[in-house]
Amino acid sequence: MDITFTAEEVEFQNEVRVFFENDYPQDILEKNRNRQTISAEDMVRSQKALHARGWIAPNWPAEFGGTGWSPSKRFIFETEMARAGAPRVVPFGLSMVGPIIYTFGNEAQKKRFLPGILESNDWWCQGFSEPGAGSDLASLSTKAERDGDHYIVSGQKTWTTLAQYADWIFCLVRTSSEEKKQQGISFILIDMKSPGITVNPIVTIDGGREVNDVNFHEVRVPVENLIGEEGVGWTYAKMLLTHERTGIAGVARSKDQLETIKAIASKTDNGFGEMMSEDDDFLRRLSLVEIELMALEFTELRTLAAVQTGKAPGPESSILKIKGTEIQQSITELFVDLAGNYANAYLPEYYVPGSNVDGVGPDWAADATSKYFNYRKTSIYGGSNEIQKNIIAKAVLGL
Repeated sequence: MDITFTAEEVEFQNEVRVFFENDYPQDILEKNRNRQTISAEDMVRSQKALHARGWIAPNWPAEFGGTGWSPSKRFIFETEMARAGAPRVVPFGLSMVGPIIYTFGNEAQKKRFLPGILESNDWWCQGFSEPGAGSDLASLSTKAERDGDHYIVSGQKTWTTLAQYADWIFCLVRTSSEEKKQQGISFILIDMKSPGITVNPIVTIDGGREVNDVNFHEVRVPVENLIGEEGVGWTYAKMLLTHERTGIAGVARSKDQLETIKAIASKTDNGFGEMMSEDDDFLRRLSLVEIELMALEFTELRTLAAVQTGKAPGPESSILKIKGTEIQQSITELFVDLAGNYANAYLPEYYVPGSNVDGVGPDWAADATSKYFNYRKTSIYGGSNEIQKNIIAKAVLGL
């Protein structure tokens, strides 16, 4: 996609590049480029470095500590961040609950929670999905019963990403039983150190611990932690999910990954005496992904322009989510094709960057299979792609 930037935007682009080259923690960039695991401490350091520069919240209004950037500057920043190899910002505080708090929270809640989110002093996780309420989220059964100045919360949340690190969890809970189940749902904030909360790991298909079960047994939560009105949580959740789905698209990072694939393909033999960059079948699939990514990029820019006017992302966020995750999965498949015989299951005990251990192959191939496994989830979380198609059919096509 060819975009002509203004002189001011080119100057900003150079400023961002210099920041990542000189002022951002270089050891984190090195780890990410070598496809090593980024620790929780690394992620916090990364976000604090962005906060120190005033760049941690591109999607927040300036009055609450955001950047106030134009859509073009946000696009430039995301592109340069991916180009530098910086890890993504953990979205749960900054991209999800933060906008809900500054939009629907009261002044005391804004004063209490927003600074900790901006400064990455508080780690948040998301308590939406339950064992019996995933894609049909409105069927959730975790209850919050009023007891004076507290709610008593009991139930279970599942697939809770990075809950093992979290200080706080934002939850959808059932505060009443209504004929229309969406009307009995409320949005509350819960301190993860509260008595009665247990976090149990779920080991994923790639062998990692990224998601968890979170159990609540008669957890006392102050009523002051209720966001907005009781019973209106479904409305707040729908807004949060449009922000989440827009962020899931990951256009800038997919572009960077495609450039990496092209560079690797020009040096990798296909087993028949030619480079993968000359393999017609591989090039056909690579080209299809590139074309789809270009179309998605235009859609993302239109969405950013709408958000800049003060609107929440609309049903186009579902389009971004569907195509963005499909592209991400296709990219992991291209990496597996490039890795060939080295696309074995990721064995971290044998993988040391630069060591060229026998049987592991080049560094970039070491986690090709684990990434392939891990990215099967992307078409499910944030609302499965099948559900997103229903949303598009109803909200866009009027079916």
